Order: sequence, then C-alpha cells, then structure tokens
Amino acid sequence: MFKKESKNDTRLKRHLRIRQTIIGSASRPRLVVYRSNTAIYGQIIDDTIHHTLVSANSKELNLTHSNIETSKAVGKLIAEKAVKTGITKVVFDRAGYLYHGKIKAFAEAAREAGLIF
Repeated sequence: MFKKESKNDTRLKRHLRIRQTIIGSASRPRLVVYRSNTAIYGQIIDDTIHHTLVSANSKELNLTHSNIETSKAVGKLIAEKAVKTGITKVVFDRAGYLYHGKIKAFAEAAREAGLIF
C-alpha cells in the first residue's frame, strides 16, 4: 500500500521549487507569507544578507481567527510598515500555497497599501 504524502510536505516541495527562482535583493526584497490554522504571518526578507527587514502577523493585531479579513489586515499592516521604512518594490513569495483565498487577500491588501509587485 502506498503512503500518501501530507499536504504540508507537498507544499514544502512546491516552496523549494519556487525559491529556486525567487530571490530577494536589497533593491527588491522578498515578501513571504506563511499561514497556520490560527494566524497569518508576513515577512520582508533581504536574501543577500539573510536579514528580515519588516514583519507583521495577526497576533500583533489581536486577531484570533485566520480568515480573509485577517489576511487583509495583516497585508495592509506589513505594507504600511514597509513603506514607512522606505521599501516600495518587493518580490512576492507565496511559499507553496495556492494564490487563492487568504494568500490572495493578503497580496491584494499589500498592493492597495502601497507595495509594488
């Protein structure tokens, strides 16, 4: 009998394939999103120096549910923090998740708040 791979294992494989092409630099850092069952997290990372420049998550906003409204709020928050630090252009890394639902809401809110990707 074949053992079925978990959804997270297949997501991690997709993430590794995506990371082979997406690289954050000083001029265009990488905006990566991670979602768990309870929260959503976003980080802007400069891969040349391996340093997180800006981060935001739903726990900062005291939002306990992980839904589309929460994703929009976190996307807006990280974009506002990034613009405040002088970052306007980023490369979006969806971390193996499908560009749908929470991930799409996060990205669109970040675009509306001033990030270009």
